[in-house]
Amino acid sequence: MRPMLMPCAKLTCPGSLLPPGWFNHAEPERIDTMTQPPSESSAVTHGASVPQAQARTAEALAAASLSKDSLFTEVAGLAAAFWASRERNQLLLLAAGLLVIVAATAYMQIRLNAWNQPFYDALTHKDIPAFIRQLRVFVELAAILLVLNVCQVWLNQTSRVVLRQGLVHDLLNEWLKPLRAFRLSNAGSIGQNPDQRLHADAQHLTDLMTDLGIGLLQSTLLLLSFIGVLWVSSQHMFLPLAGHRYYVPGYMVWCALFYAGTASSLSWLVGRPLISLDAERYAREANLRFALVRTNQEIEGITIYGGEADEKGLLNRVFDSVLEVSRRIVGATTRLTWITAGYGWFTIVAPILVAAPSYLTGGMSFGELMLVVGAFNQVQTSLRWFVDNFSSIADWRATLLRVASFRRALAEMDNLGESTSRIDLEETDTPPIHLEDLQVATPTGALRLSEGRVELAPAERVLIAGNQEVERTLLFRALIGIWPWGSGRIARPPRDAVMFLPARAYIPPGTLRTALCYPCATHEFDDAATARALAAVGLERLQPLLDASERWDQRLNDDEKQSLAVARIVLQGPKWVVLNATFDLIDPALRRRIEALFVNELAQVGFINIAAEPRDPGFFGRRLRLVMDPQGPTFSPGDLATSMP
Repeated sequence: MRPMLMPCAKLTCPGSLLPPGWFNHAEPERIDTMTQPPSESSAVTHGASVPQAQARTAEALAAASLSKDSLFTEVAGLAAAFWASRERNQLLLLAAGLLVIVAATAYMQIRLNAWNQPFYDALTHKDIPAFIRQLRVFVELAAILLVLNVCQVWLNQTSRVVLRQGLVHDLLNEWLKPLRAFRLSNAGSIGQNPDQRLHADAQHLTDLMTDLGIGLLQSTLLLLSFIGVLWVSSQHMFLPLAGHRYYVPGYMVWCALFYAGTASSLSWLVGRPLISLDAERYAREANLRFALVRTNQEIEGITIYGGEADEKGLLNRVFDSVLEVSRRIVGATTRLTWITAGYGWFTIVAPILVAAPSYLTGGMSFGELMLVVGAFNQVQTSLRWFVDNFSSIADWRATLLRVASFRRALAEMDNLGESTSRIDLEETDTPPIHLEDLQVATPTGALRLSEGRVELAPAERVLIAGNQEVERTLLFRALIGIWPWGSGRIARPPRDAVMFLPARAYIPPGTLRTALCYPCATHEFDDAATARALAAVGLERLQPLLDASERWDQRLNDDEKQSLAVARIVLQGPKWVVLNATFDLIDPALRRRIEALFVNELAQVGFINIAAEPRDPGFFGRRLRLVMDPQGPTFSPGDLATSMP
């Protein structure tokens, strides 16, 4: 059986490609937003300061002020993604169902509006038989509308689920394409906390898309339906002016258009600041969640140093920034409410005032008046859709831009550093590893080995010593192939014959057996093989727990995690093992035990350790050094952050 070894996306160390001091863009930044409370947010792993929060707020405001062309581009991009998704046919069926239900509801509302005239005429004439007959008609109409409303709610909620399913599947597919997630995490603020983009932002966007889309469809159909009713109903109505009667075709229609247009214009002028304020609030809410999670993760160190008071002060300052923008939103919302609520209250009497001259002069009955009033309210309500949903539209726009810009950034990762020279990485069928004139690009120069041409023979144990952790990590990633920038040539066996061990062992979720066999399937190894692998590293006590599903990444200590990673080597038998300072962090006794494994049981496995100079290098048969060449090729992944849209 040929071993399948760890894919590069799961072999890298936690953290950035480069340390913060190497270039300005490497410091993690966050403008991620969510609408859920902090308790529902996902855990994050980087810290942030108040000045950085101000910078993130500026970025959020810049995102909110994108041009209409950019907004159209984002909408078109997501529409294309939905069209190409597996959920396309289901979405089309749901859309067709919604169209039918909303159209049927509009028709029944026309019927209900028409019912006003005979019902109120029966009341006016005190015609009891007609009154009872119209009550029966109302019950029938109300029953049908109730069924239609229930169907619409079901279609609405189902559409939310399917839209979210399609969007999250698309984002996951784009995010977890080879190397994208790794590169994105180092491309500036857009790459921080993709979990929030995939979870909260995607959910909120699909909810808003569904509600606003159905609301717009419903308002459009109602407008098209009732504008004709209102036009016909107002054909005998007039505008009294200076003692004269002016008969205007479609008189009530023009009144409704003027009324709703005025409300929409004022709402836009007064409520427009909410778009940028929403973006700023989301950024500051993200900072607060970020600070709370960081404090919870570091609570042991905080307690040991007695730093609770300092942390409370920091959290209070971050929270104060949230309160400050929240107060500004309260003011903006209050000003908008003066317009929306004011027009809403005036709507109660507006159609009666407009139609009153015709009614008071005997030109129409009370029932006809109520028919016209009902049609007017339906028309102006449809026209007021923009007014009533302005806050939601602003929220939708901000959320759309966050999700769409994240998706666009994922595609940009494929072009990261395309103009920079690349290392020629070749996978060969021969067991030796060849390094020829290798130079690994960094922001300040190039890393190279102390020897220009290196051939590492099978089963050779090699130490590559470097003073700086970041330098060692870059070489480690260059050997994997996830840091391709530089020059020279690397020729090594295929990935399924080389196992790469990061400084901190990765333990996947699930059972202990899954973690031991990772990334292979558990059925590829029998119990005897797994027992031998665990015993080889001193973890035989875990054999009875192989099928227990727990948080093994938390239950096992660091030494046990590294021992489990070495047990994978014993189990899967690669030709080469490449370590990134793995021995620097483990107990000396465990290190000696692992070295003994490679001297005896794993003697045929080549061993490369990229680490600091050990006190006792006797285990290694060959020693190379990392050298920094300031004149060599350079590359900074954070440069992408400055060019991202």
